Amino acid sequence: MEEKGKKEDGKEKKKKKDKKEEEQNYPNSWLITTIYKTFKGVLIESAIFKLLQDLLAFVSPQLLKLMVSFTQDKSRHTWEGYLYAVLLFSVAILQSLFLQQYFQRCFVLGMKVRTAIMAAVYKKALLVSNDTRKESTVGETVNLMSADAQRFNDVTNFIHLLWSCPLQIILSIAFLWLELGPSVLAGLAVMVLMVPVNGLLATKARKIQIENMKYKDKRLKIINEILNGIKILKLYAWEPSFQTQVESIRGQELKVMKTFAYLTSVSTFIFSCAPALVSLATFAVFVGVSSENVLTAEKAFTSISLFNILRFPLAMLPMLIAAIVQTTVSRKRLEKFLGGDDLENDLVQHDPSFSMFTISIHSCNSVISLFVDSFPGRLVAVVGAVGSGKSSLISALLGEMHSSKGLINIQGSLAFVPQQAWIQNATLRDNILFGSLHEERRLQEVIQACALAPDLELLAAGDLTEIGEKGINLSGGQKQRVSLARAVYSQADIYLLDDPLSAVDSHVGKHLFDKVIGPNGLLRYKTRILVTHSVSFLPYVDEIVVLKDGVVSEVGTYKSLQTSRGAFSEVLNLYAGEQNNRSHSESGNYFLIILECKFVCLLHLLSPFPSVRLRKNSSLRKAKDDGESKKGQRLIEKETMETGRVKFSVYLQYLRAMGWGYSVMVFVVYFIQNIAFIGQNLWLSDWTNDAVDFQNMTYPTSKRDTRVGVFGALGVAQGLFVFLGTLLLANASVDASRIMHSELLNNILRVPMLFFDTTPIGRVVNRFAKDIFTIDEAIPQSFRSWIMCLLGVLGTLFVICLATPFFTIIIIPLALIYYFVQRFYIATSRQLRRLDSVSRSPIYSHFGETVSGLSVIRAYNHQERFLKHNEITIDENLKNVYPWIVSNRWLAIRLEFLGNLVVFFAALFAVVSRNSLNSGLVGLSISYALNVTQTLNWLVRMTSELETNIVAVERVSEYTKLENEAKWITDTRLPKNWPEEGRLQFEDYKVRYRPGLDLVLHGITCDIGSTEKIGIVGRTGAGKSSLTNSLFRIVEAAEGRILLDNIDISTIGLHDLRNNLTIIPQDPVLFSGTLRMNLDPFDKFTDEDLWRVLELSHLKDYVAGLQEKLEHEVTEGGENLSVGQRQLLCLARALLRKSRILILDEATAAVDLETDNLIQNTISKEFSHCTVLTIAHRLHSIMDNSRIMVLDAGKIVEFDTPSNLLEKKGHFYAMAKDAGITRENVTTL
Repeated sequence: MEEKGKKEDGKEKKKKKDKKEEEQNYPNSWLITTIYKTFKGVLIESAIFKLLQDLLAFVSPQLLKLMVSFTQDKSRHTWEGYLYAVLLFSVAILQSLFLQQYFQRCFVLGMKVRTAIMAAVYKKALLVSNDTRKESTVGETVNLMSADAQRFNDVTNFIHLLWSCPLQIILSIAFLWLELGPSVLAGLAVMVLMVPVNGLLATKARKIQIENMKYKDKRLKIINEILNGIKILKLYAWEPSFQTQVESIRGQELKVMKTFAYLTSVSTFIFSCAPALVSLATFAVFVGVSSENVLTAEKAFTSISLFNILRFPLAMLPMLIAAIVQTTVSRKRLEKFLGGDDLENDLVQHDPSFSMFTISIHSCNSVISLFVDSFPGRLVAVVGAVGSGKSSLISALLGEMHSSKGLINIQGSLAFVPQQAWIQNATLRDNILFGSLHEERRLQEVIQACALAPDLELLAAGDLTEIGEKGINLSGGQKQRVSLARAVYSQADIYLLDDPLSAVDSHVGKHLFDKVIGPNGLLRYKTRILVTHSVSFLPYVDEIVVLKDGVVSEVGTYKSLQTSRGAFSEVLNLYAGEQNNRSHSESGNYFLIILECKFVCLLHLLSPFPSVRLRKNSSLRKAKDDGESKKGQRLIEKETMETGRVKFSVYLQYLRAMGWGYSVMVFVVYFIQNIAFIGQNLWLSDWTNDAVDFQNMTYPTSKRDTRVGVFGALGVAQGLFVFLGTLLLANASVDASRIMHSELLNNILRVPMLFFDTTPIGRVVNRFAKDIFTIDEAIPQSFRSWIMCLLGVLGTLFVICLATPFFTIIIIPLALIYYFVQRFYIATSRQLRRLDSVSRSPIYSHFGETVSGLSVIRAYNHQERFLKHNEITIDENLKNVYPWIVSNRWLAIRLEFLGNLVVFFAALFAVVSRNSLNSGLVGLSISYALNVTQTLNWLVRMTSELETNIVAVERVSEYTKLENEAKWITDTRLPKNWPEEGRLQFEDYKVRYRPGLDLVLHGITCDIGSTEKIGIVGRTGAGKSSLTNSLFRIVEAAEGRILLDNIDISTIGLHDLRNNLTIIPQDPVLFSGTLRMNLDPFDKFTDEDLWRVLELSHLKDYVAGLQEKLEHEVTEGGENLSVGQRQLLCLARALLRKSRILILDEATAAVDLETDNLIQNTISKEFSHCTVLTIAHRLHSIMDNSRIMVLDAGKIVEFDTPSNLLEKKGHFYAMAKDAGITRENVTTL
């Protein structure tokens, strides 16, 4: 099967190449033919089985005809009757066997097609060029793999009906012609009239379907972003804004769904009327044409059973057409994606003739016109302001850009450390090994060099600790170092390092530079290209490339650039000038270190003594991991999976969501429809008896008219009731969908942060995607079918018992067998379905992970390994799909056997009691019995489908019952301008992340006055982040309290609190939407306000230069802004809120020195009237603060003014000394 997928990929790739030439935009309509070529063997086999089954289906009505004529003619031998009964039985059994063989092949084929498509999409995603990738968001791409591949699967299951339906229609008409002559044409005409009506409905439905997909994509995109940025939403109290966004899209989506449901009910109406109208037209014409024509039992019931055969293809064709229509939508989407441009493989050459250089770039006009040659073993630094094209240069080297001219030549293998570390959901060791072989010595060497050893001690299972999605349980610095370790371990020839030192503390940075990157590091014999913002490392590099606006402005060594008096030396002098008066400290190279402290835009300075080993920022996470050590290394709980029967309460819950009134009415309406159906057939059987009563007389016209009239009326009544029932159900189910989704959304936004730290996003998205889709579309469908099947089976049994009372004896044992078979089957099937949906999540989350880490995977050239992994996850899923398919066949064979027994006994009893029966009733009961096989089968299918689908309700309601955080808004109303002063008091404050874990803050007590500027320092894990988390009540107090202007914050609503605090968070998170929405999601501020804050945050020029200005669309996750610009936008957000308390969390990691200075100035000027808490990463930035709080292990160890602390010679003094800050320097500040 794998080979199949592979083979197909190869074919598709080849196909694409040929098509590329002819057509520029994207090749289309090659997918179907490719699939056909790949799987034609199975297709032909299954076709043969289907053909045999179709032909056998027409034998039964002929046998029925013989049977009826046998019961009429009392003189014939009894053995004839028994012979017919046995024949009926054996034909039916053969039919079952052929049918199941056919189904088995088709379903397995469907599974293979789905797998092949998934494999192809995955393979394509690894090769796709960046432009094509930007066209669709990650969510849409995942959708290709889930929804669209599934559509193909569903259609493939039934593809043979395309020729089998017309064949059945033609055959039934031929046989009917033999029975009733030309009057069949009347019935035929009715059918033909139905076709255009259906065509019309189908095209309309298709339009709606496309619109529906559009809203679905849009909704999922927002939900994805909400979940990715949930922490920011909570800190800013922005949930209501996003909730209304989602709700409005959902509203449009439901409107579209309602229209779709109404259309469906119209087509159902036409459909349920069809058989009745067809038989009405035929019989009416037949008896009306001439008085010679008398409707006998033989004719009537043979025709009825032929019409019954006709019903199936007639009902299936439009459904099939609709499914194919939906699949064409999917086909287009898939072809567009699979036919999109691949990366240009020839962009980066590997030509050994450039013998002396490892990397040479010649004017590559993507962003940069430049000429860089790099010899083996050189360290080249690339510097430049925010947005000058540093990351673009790296992308060009990786071959991710379009080159308009020029060439890049690289010899040797690459390793790449991106600016924002990409971490897989795997163990820490797997993240470092990244598919290489495990060598303990080398691993330890790398771990030591990358300063990861202390972190491993904090983690429960050392390097075997599982890391959550997106590295959720590592801090920024840890992620960056793991990313660096991965590169070092890979032993490549060339290292592209995109600012790896920005996310770590300055002296971890120094350690990394000395031990890894610098002239004496592990990589000293490799070519390294280092993008950096930190001036301090520049003297040690071999060559510096200065970029300005995408052009190389200077190249040279540190010395030569300093003397050349270019842009670079200006920057250096600007910073060096400030230092000169301090450079006479203890030793000569201190000048450098001060420089480093002042400007390296890095995170906090940590350890108190140089001798103490570094531990880095796992602050908030440390506690969590300690707790885990008791439970071992798993952070992420396995997805819970319900077992056993779906509880009855779940059904009730769904019915309640639909509304009781609706539910009852639907049932009643369908019940009446069924009565009309039975009535119609009884009337017919009575009509055929006229043939006996009026044997040699002329048939009275009045009587004939009554017969036809009542027959017709009952037929139309059926249709109307079905229409009514479907309409009611449509309204009810849209209501249910609305309620379920809004409950789910409402609750997910109110769940505490802890939940998101321990639950992979994919799992929550799955609720919003797959499960809501099931509630929207599948459940109403299967609910309707289930009611109709149930009533159909009951009706059939009722009619047979009416005709042959003997039959009641048989019902009991049959019912028992039936019950056990279906219970056994449903239990298995349901669990397999659950396993299927649980084993599906990893496929999608792995896919999502791959798409987000594409550049890394490509840089390391690991596409093959990821393909392999994808195949393994898909296989895991198939292990659950295949048994499910087989279990369906198991069930079908047993049930059809039961149905065949019903036919056999109905015939047998008819023979036994032929003297007391009139032929009309015999015909009626056997033609009903012939129909029961299918209905029985469907009933179990539907029961099981309903149970399977109702699991979605169960899963959604599981998430609506999650425990919430505190109320957003409470009855405690606050003073109008609270907090007026911005006084903060901590009183013996203790906090832990989860019940049962150790405390992270052990009784913090302090008093922070109005407008004080407080710096918070401390080693990693000292509890700095926990402090901010508890201020925002992301975690609730275990003991003690926090007072803000004398109000205990735990007594007020979360939004009242969070709206009055401002934070500039560590990672700048943006949402897709306009810039304005990102700054002001509630539309509270005027344009002037927005422009003012953009000016203050130095973004005004940039925004004014955009075409749409404030309406500029930000892409998913802010991808189309540089990291520095995103950081500035977060500053703008903070300026807008203007609250009395500001918290700065390591906020300047990703910006260059100038921007950083600007930010610092803006903050000190604009927030002068606020109380500011800075979680410091560089002591220099807080030396002018009014007081400094030194935390250690969750306690305050020192809290005083900087000068007093330096005099005390305690913890802070040690840190400062480490950073080269002494008493004299401070006074000069």
